Amino acid sequence: MKYPRKLSAGANNTVIVISETEVGKLFLGDTRSEIGSEAEKMQYANGINNLVAKFIRLDFNESIQAEMLVMERIHPIDYRAYEVEIRELWFDVFEDELNTLNNAGFAHRDLKRPSNIGGLVFDNILLTQTGLRLIDVGISALRKQVGDKIFEKYIEIENKEIQEFKEYFLNR
Repeated sequence: MKYPRKLSAGANNTVIVISETEVGKLFLGDTRSEIGSEAEKMQYANGINNLVAKFIRLDFNESIQAEMLVMERIHPIDYRAYEVEIRELWFDVFEDELNTLNNAGFAHRDLKRPSNIGGLVFDNILLTQTGLRLIDVGISALRKQVGDKIFEKYIEIENKEIQEFKEYFLNR
């Protein structure tokens, strides 16, 4: 389906531009996540630090009859235009902020896309004027929802992915 002002599309959802400062993630039919759960996880992460895109509100788009998770619009920049030394600093801050989220009971779970899903391998990590940011918390997990054993497994996987991202980010 063609959407007005389409910004991007993942395996299950499309993101459209609402304004210069807001985007809406559309929820139509069967998606990988539920809108209320995704909003809750985004708000949880936002209460800890600024790593995850900011949740704004839940809304309904009348013209396309879709539920929307409205969040801040992030304008990514190409990190390859910056020296490796600057990227190392950005990465260090990113890793610290991700560890803070993990220690507070939030796991992103989608730093590195599975090979069978389209898009770039680290599509959910964007460089902005304020540093690296995370988008798409659709399959993220909260420790309080999944328990310690499952959560620790997610963190183990995320720690491997963050090291792969470091290589990708610094050496590309």
